Amino acid sequence: MSELEIAGQVVELVRRLAGPDAQAEVTVTRADLALTRFANSFIHQNVAESGTAVRLRLHAGGRTAAGSGSLVDRDGLTALVERTLAAARLAPPDPAWPGLTPPSPVPPGTALDEATAYASPDERAARVRAFVDAAGGLETAGYCRTAYRSGAFANSAGHSAVGRMAEAAMDGIARTGGADGVARRCADRLGELDGGVLGARAAAKARAATDPVELPPGRYDVVLEPAAVADLLQNLAWFGFNGKRHAERQSFVELGTAQFDPSVTLVDDPPHASALPYDMEGTSRGALTLVDEGTTVAVAHDRRSGAEAGAASTGHGMPGASTFGPIPHNLRLLPAAARAVGGDSPSPVGPGGDGTAAGAVADADTAALVAGVKRGLLVSDFWYTRVLDPKRLVITGLTRNGVWLVEDGVPTRAVRDFRFTESYPRALGPGRVLGLGRQPVRQPDRVDGSWWEAPPLRLASWNFTGGASG
Repeated sequence: MSELEIAGQVVELVRRLAGPDAQAEVTVTRADLALTRFANSFIHQNVAESGTAVRLRLHAGGRTAAGSGSLVDRDGLTALVERTLAAARLAPPDPAWPGLTPPSPVPPGTALDEATAYASPDERAARVRAFVDAAGGLETAGYCRTAYRSGAFANSAGHSAVGRMAEAAMDGIARTGGADGVARRCADRLGELDGGVLGARAAAKARAATDPVELPPGRYDVVLEPAAVADLLQNLAWFGFNGKRHAERQSFVELGTAQFDPSVTLVDDPPHASALPYDMEGTSRGALTLVDEGTTVAVAHDRRSGAEAGAASTGHGMPGASTFGPIPHNLRLLPAAARAVGGDSPSPVGPGGDGTAAGAVADADTAALVAGVKRGLLVSDFWYTRVLDPKRLVITGLTRNGVWLVEDGVPTRAVRDFRFTESYPRALGPGRVLGLGRQPVRQPDRVDGSWWEAPPLRLASWNFTGGASG
């Protein structure tokens, strides 16, 4: 059976077993996921899985429950409906049930790249080989992955949708003398990932990060590379532009207020890349502007949070949204070039560097921002970030994969890792963004289908509170 046929069969089973008044929505997704991992500069694991997941949400007798399964024969689907119905009978009343998505058009998603959808292990391995070779003898580790999903949605209100998506990503480090350099990229097409270019960049960054010096904590002018900016976008999405948290007054968001610098425009944009064109409730997924030239204009909603806020769903229904809230997963920080002329090509990633601190800058986009810094820091990456104050979105975390002191527009020496404590909205506030690169780079998330896209970013102040040890 096709995914749509499976979804339709579950809807019919709900009608037969739970009665005509029961409301059901069904999502069926077939996935082919493959990962080629390498460490110590050789491939040590190639794994692939194919499976079908069926998710049912059922509202019956004023109560709601959800269930999932992977058996798509008649017995398996019947068992899924029976156990979900049993769970609904035990669930508390759900007076806030928002109802089902009515029949409505769902535009087709972006064109699927068949070569990525059906990529072979050899094709991923070739990119790993290019990464390792380009690192010039440095120790390397990382992965190359491909993903293909086809799916369908159906509900008992008569609404249905179908879609397909494919994605590729590569993430690798090169290491020398205890210093790491990183290069990452996510793309709709495996053919857009050049392992040699990424490996050369990671190696150049690693060589430039050796023999770091200790600097005192304090506020520094910073240039954040796209990998670090991705962490800003992820935390803003989870804890700020989340409609449930906003309704509970646990978010910094103040709609209609100029909370960000005028250079900041943030868009959650699933159609920008290969993505399923509907959410878990069957709502069409379109581009949603969250911040327009510094002014916060929207938050993400599913049907439940939207109904509570008196707003429509923005296409952000997802498993667990009733607990965690609806979360944007495809956030873009638009550079001036993209806003003006629609440019969205990836930043060129050159080999750069001869082992000196100057090798920390591997592309012209970052170099242009660094050139304007009198005294500050160039930061490659953030990690282990945790929320201290959700309302102001104060985050603490660590730098990694390279930090450099910049003096008079030139990186002069590598610096030991810092701990930082910073309010992300404050750091991006009016007058605090001193520059945006012109070319965004899409960064992979831990799960396929989610990504964060941004150019490098120069900020007037970032609060470093100590070394990595505390």
